[in-house]
Amino acid sequence: QVQLVESGGGLVQAGGSLRLSCAASGRTFSTYAMGWFRQAPGKEREFVGAISRSGDFTRYADSVKGRFTISRDNAKNTLYLQMNSLKPEDTAVYYCAAAAVTLTFRVIIASGQYDYWGQGTPVTVSS
Repeated sequence: QVQLVESGGGLVQAGGSLRLSCAASGRTFSTYAMGWFRQAPGKEREFVGAISRSGDFTRYADSVKGRFTISRDNAKNTLYLQMNSLKPEDTAVYYCAAAAVTLTFRVIIASGQYDYWGQGTPVTVSS
């Protein structure tokens, strides 16, 4: 089992940057594929980005491609999301998630395949 705690959210002006972190408990972080999702008010949760166990493979939603970068530090049990060129439509609560997988290269984009979720961190982008 793993517990996830997000941090780094806040209020930023359009065009600005934020870096989200997701700290994982336990010593098996490297056995989980990880992902970031977000949920805006009145909308369903949507996929943002995902990364393989090794960190060598990533996937992004088209809406954030070229602006957001997902990464991980397995030695520090931490997942990151670097968000640049933020837009008001990026306003949402951001969640990190972990999926227990055996394949080191597997990247998961479906929320239903994730086993554990954090509590979320809010991001507000003002225009």
